[in-house]
Amino acid sequence: MLTRADLWSLEEYAQRRADFRTEVLAHKKNRQVLVGDHLLLLFEDQLTIKYQIQEMLRIEKVFESAGILEELEAYNPLIPTGDNWKCTLLIQYNDVDERKRRLAELVGVEDQIWIQVGDLKKIYPITDEDMDRTTADKTAAVHFMRYQLTPEQITAVKAGTSVTVGVDHLAFPCEPVQIADSVRQSLVADLA
Repeated sequence: MLTRADLWSLEEYAQRRADFRTEVLAHKKNRQVLVGDHLLLLFEDQLTIKYQIQEMLRIEKVFESAGILEELEAYNPLIPTGDNWKCTLLIQYNDVDERKRRLAELVGVEDQIWIQVGDLKKIYPITDEDMDRTTADKTAAVHFMRYQLTPEQITAVKAGTSVTVGVDHLAFPCEPVQIADSVRQSLVADLA
């Protein structure tokens, strides 16, 4: 959980921004999983969320306490709490018409992207806890997801068991993806 004390002032962030951005981008390389060609899971943690908050404060030129606390309240729920993984799902199609068509076809896909630790039970996400982003006609291009792990799954991941991501949605047939060991190791750090 980030507090106001964890954040830099706008002036200090302006001085640190280039180096911090480089650090965060390198960190994010080991926190993303591409499923198929169009579903990107970006696993969040305290560093990625700090970057998001600092960028929002910078863009919106927020320096008053109430505004800073509002950003903390909005983003802190995206930080893993020791027994889960939290991620941002980006549904990516470059062509605008194709994206519009696919978002209509993929209604509910965010609920059908599973994670499996070894051969243990698949984990389906709890999605968009802050607000529903899907309508009957289309899904959103961005979703926030929480994967809640059991103690057995946590022990297995920490012991080096492989982690696989797959999709059950009929409109998105693709092979499951075993996540890279560098990503798995990064995600172990999210578990207490």
